[in-house]
Amino acid sequence: MDFVEAYLAESAAALEAFRADPAFTATLRKMADGIVASLREGGKLLICGNGGSAGDAQHIAGEFVCRLMFDRAPLAAIALTVDTSVLTAVGNDYSFHDVFERQVRALGNKGDVLLGISTSGNSGNVVRALEVAREKGVATFGFSGAHEATKMHAMCDVLFAAPSTKTAIIQQLHITAAHVVCALVETTMFPMA
Repeated sequence: MDFVEAYLAESAAALEAFRADPAFTATLRKMADGIVASLREGGKLLICGNGGSAGDAQHIAGEFVCRLMFDRAPLAAIALTVDTSVLTAVGNDYSFHDVFERQVRALGNKGDVLLGISTSGNSGNVVRALEVAREKGVATFGFSGAHEATKMHAMCDVLFAAPSTKTAIIQQLHITAAHVVCALVETTMFPMA
């Protein structure tokens, strides 16, 4: 089997494992329910991650603010990965470890939701943001990979651990999971759209 065939087979197997396990479905529904509850009370979704997961944070926030499946009112979501002035100021004046934590302290309110994304489940700045979110009464949701006993396991109220240990495949499943969550939120909040 060549590389392309092998990669696609592994990707398909991970997606099938995701599809076939009812625990994953229950996890995504729980996340959607939590986000709906927050938004209905005037809360917002904060999202953070590094590297490809930073891109995913922006992608997910865009789906909530703009639209995913159909036209509807915008939903409050902020990617904590996009403000270069804040990221570089905090990174310079404090440390890169603090870039999301400072934003959660500034923007997070009781009743909001923080979605931390880390393929390893151990990204220091994501874990720190989750810790601060807990201190502030912000619900803590996470996307990680199938690594056992990560720091995010202890910090997340709800955790989707994609059934893979390969970064690229974990990231694929994270976007699939995010689309499912966003679609559930949309159809719950705008049932007549």
